[in-house]
Amino acid sequence: MAPIQFLRAGLVGLLLASGPTLAEDIDQLPVTATFVISGGAWEGDAESLGAAKPAAPPAPAPGGAAAPAPAPAPPAETAAPAMRSGYYKLIAIRQPDRTAKVYLQQILSSETGPQVLESVELEEFTAIRPYVTDIRPEDSTGVSRQPGFFATVYLKTDPAQIEPEGWTVLIDEFGEIRVERETN
Repeated sequence: MAPIQFLRAGLVGLLLASGPTLAEDIDQLPVTATFVISGGAWEGDAESLGAAKPAAPPAPAPGGAAAPAPAPAPPAETAAPAMRSGYYKLIAIRQPDRTAKVYLQQILSSETGPQVLESVELEEFTAIRPYVTDIRPEDSTGVSRQPGFFATVYLKTDPAQIEPEGWTVLIDEFGEIRVERETN
């Protein structure tokens, strides 16, 4: 067998062996998701990210003995808040009328894998009923070391429009979101 044919056979075998696992992961993505990008960075403590507050102790069961009192929590001054970090995702979802809704997600990077902390629909896009033609991050070199996020959404407000408009989605270092039409 020639080296190229052997390499192809090995590659096809590898793809077939790993295919079902990859196919299951990709099948979770809805077919209506036309563009998905990740980028930017954020960092914060668990309290500022809306982490769950400790639950109140359970009430005693009717007619039963009270549950033992839980151990007292350490004073708030001595407990350091857990720092968390992550990135953002910008997603265009095609609607039945071919327009798109654009969503922004805040993703937590954790030891168990990425977790969605929050998803918001960007109403500025919904209001103009866009036909999204592309979404591009500011930087395609990987994870940003600077807090914030910047991406450009290219869209048409009329499907017959020749040139798309550029709209920016900007999240500053404080987490404030701005969506505005690009100006040159």
